[in-house]
Amino acid sequence: MNSDAAAPPALSLVADPRLRAEIRRIAAAADRPLDERVPPPGRHAWTAASVIVLDTAAAQSCVSADHPRRTGVLLVTDGEPSLPDWQAATAVGAEQVVPLPAGADSLIAAFAAHDGRRPGDGAVLAVAGAGAGAGASVLATAVALTAAGRFRDRTLLVDCAPYGGGLDLLLGLESTPGLRWPDLTIEHGRVSAAALHAALPSASGLAVLSCGRGASACAIGPRPAEVDDAAQSCDSGNTGEPAAAQARRQTLARGLERPSGLERPSSCLVDHGTATTGFMDPYGAAEVLAPAALRAVIEGGRAAGDLVIADLSSDHGPHTEQVLDSADLVVLVAQARLRSIAAAKSAAAYLRTRNPNVRLLVRGPAPGGLSPTEIAAALTLPLLTAVPSQPGLTERLERGGISVRRRGPLRLAAETALTALFSDAVISPPHPPRRPSPSWWRAARHRDSACTMPRPIPAGAHR
Repeated sequence: MNSDAAAPPALSLVADPRLRAEIRRIAAAADRPLDERVPPPGRHAWTAASVIVLDTAAAQSCVSADHPRRTGVLLVTDGEPSLPDWQAATAVGAEQVVPLPAGADSLIAAFAAHDGRRPGDGAVLAVAGAGAGAGASVLATAVALTAAGRFRDRTLLVDCAPYGGGLDLLLGLESTPGLRWPDLTIEHGRVSAAALHAALPSASGLAVLSCGRGASACAIGPRPAEVDDAAQSCDSGNTGEPAAAQARRQTLARGLERPSGLERPSSCLVDHGTATTGFMDPYGAAEVLAPAALRAVIEGGRAAGDLVIADLSSDHGPHTEQVLDSADLVVLVAQARLRSIAAAKSAAAYLRTRNPNVRLLVRGPAPGGLSPTEIAAALTLPLLTAVPSQPGLTERLERGGISVRRRGPLRLAAETALTALFSDAVISPPHPPRRPSPSWWRAARHRDSACTMPRPIPAGAHR
């Protein structure tokens, strides 16, 4: 974060008019803007604020809303605090109880002590997709690989799509030892990030917490390079696919059934709390991530200074709300096609109810000729960037897993997302296009027009 930037607003949750006026006066003297809200605030506002000032009633409402304990919470009272004030401060986890107006200097000092995020603090980036096939999982994985290789020593990629097939498969780690979501028993509390990194499969410094495929990780067979000679020499002439890819597909097919006698491993990852499984029903028909378990993983990674990348794909539910409430930035991936844009409209409305920091990434080509700025304007979302499809990516995913090259659309998208996450710059709101779209965008549109029915172009749009 930019240390020279102005201090972020302090979250004020005070209903009493006298206290509210006093806090405004003190904040003005400390040159600290205020974000005044009615308690209890949303979880994202609660977790993202650098410092929170509240009164006794607000503290009680935040405890009732099950907001997590955090640093930088200050309880203010009108005069000397009484026993109920101290009880509320203990329940909400307040660092200080500040009597006003006598404790004005203490409040100013607290504002100075909590002037924004420290450089070593963790960060959470959520990636969502506008419908199936938008590319959210690919972008989330590319961002995580890029960050692990260049930006952060400790990066955690969390799979939040139980029916997505597993991010370990996308990375080519399906046979790598380590725990997956169905193998975890997590407590209602904070996860030990160090133990989690040690227990998960990893690649290039990236730890991956993947969903399963109805089987434990140990049930998935070896990688193509390790299969027996018979599998490696299977005839690929009948199917038209390379022997390694065919062996990988057959190996995965053998691992889709849960082996008999498979025991769920015990937990060694948690610090404190009540035990709960990562999946509500690990091997049943309804594999749904437990919200409390997902929250424990996200908050544990952030507290340890990790960069946490969460792949939401197109999932909506209580488990995704936990991620959205904690995320510093949400990237919505949409294709430049009418159906994907329609899906993005619904997805954006849902995402913005949980997190105000949503940015749009448009993936080409655009068969109907819509430009990225037109799509962003239609969705009323700030445009993060627009990229073409990565040549040859689909074939690489089938044969061995994702890799991010030094140059190309995937690298550009990943680095742009990371820059936005760690930058103080405000992205301008979308506006109507004033110039033609980029050359690659026009070229992709013209190439697709030969085999695609033309779409209507909005009035005033540039070709």
